[in-house]
Amino acid sequence: MPDAGARELTFAQAVREALAEEMRRDPRVCILGEDVAEAGTPFKVLSGLVEEFGTSRVIDTPISEAGFTGVAVGAAMTGLRPVVDIMFGDFITLTMDQMVNQAAKVHYMSGGTWKVPMVMRTTLGATRRSAAQHSQSLHAWFSHVPGLKIVLPSTPYDAKGLLKTAIRDENPVVFFEDKMMYRQKGPVPAEEYTIPFGVADIKRVGRDITLVGTSSMVQVALGAANLLEEAGISAEVIDPRTTWPLDEKALIESAKKTSRVIIMDEGYGRYGVAAELSAVIAEGAFYDLDAPVKRMGAMHVPIPFSPPLEDATVPTEKSVFEAARALCGKT
Repeated sequence: MPDAGARELTFAQAVREALAEEMRRDPRVCILGEDVAEAGTPFKVLSGLVEEFGTSRVIDTPISEAGFTGVAVGAAMTGLRPVVDIMFGDFITLTMDQMVNQAAKVHYMSGGTWKVPMVMRTTLGATRRSAAQHSQSLHAWFSHVPGLKIVLPSTPYDAKGLLKTAIRDENPVVFFEDKMMYRQKGPVPAEEYTIPFGVADIKRVGRDITLVGTSSMVQVALGAANLLEEAGISAEVIDPRTTWPLDEKALIESAKKTSRVIIMDEGYGRYGVAAELSAVIAEGAFYDLDAPVKRMGAMHVPIPFSPPLEDATVPTEKSVFEAARALCGKT
């Protein structure tokens, strides 16, 4: 964890700094994507990188996610360490063959001869008023596939440390950033650090109920925990940080301690990440639970453009607070 006196960076600055440091450290690291160079992506996360590293390493591509993701897979197999930028997570639909059938399978199908050390950076998250085709959280899709590692940072500190680990990994990694968190600030050490995959982080210690959140839902869980504290309920907040590899032990141990669990995820609830985490806890801590594990995810509807309707589709601090209070029998 960062020191209390560490400098403050935004989430976007932490991502940019991780990329810049890794590009300076390793000349094989390059970035490919739409508007990644002069425009710095629609969210301006990569602004300034092309000035330092040039257009041979920060490469604006044609509007063909399937094409430049395939280029990245081949580049990774032949010695580079590409970082692919998919500006909206909804567009990963166009990369499924390259990631699911190629990147994820090459090491296995070659008997360990080939590796695909690439990172796909993309976004998730609703409430930006970007409508149905630019607001989905589809990380469950890639979490389902053997051969891929899936990362969901929730703070600037985690974003920098996990991205550096992702770039150095010998396997294909999909790195999801919540587009609503780019301006979120937090302490980030100036010194070198990385964060290992498969190690959950206890963001807040509690005794009465466990709130497990992914990505933006970690902040929602922390806000709900503050409300619950005022109601006399002590909530523990856990951030898995990676859906694969998954720190099952941390989830189960917390569930055994508190005996009540709510899982929050901004992906669709049906067949989603929250369902998998709930199953892990139900199987590992069944006899210690005093209530069924509760899932809270996005409604099973296309994300609306209407602000009031869109806001109603994802869990909020208030809805989590009410659900936790009911689970603890304090309504």
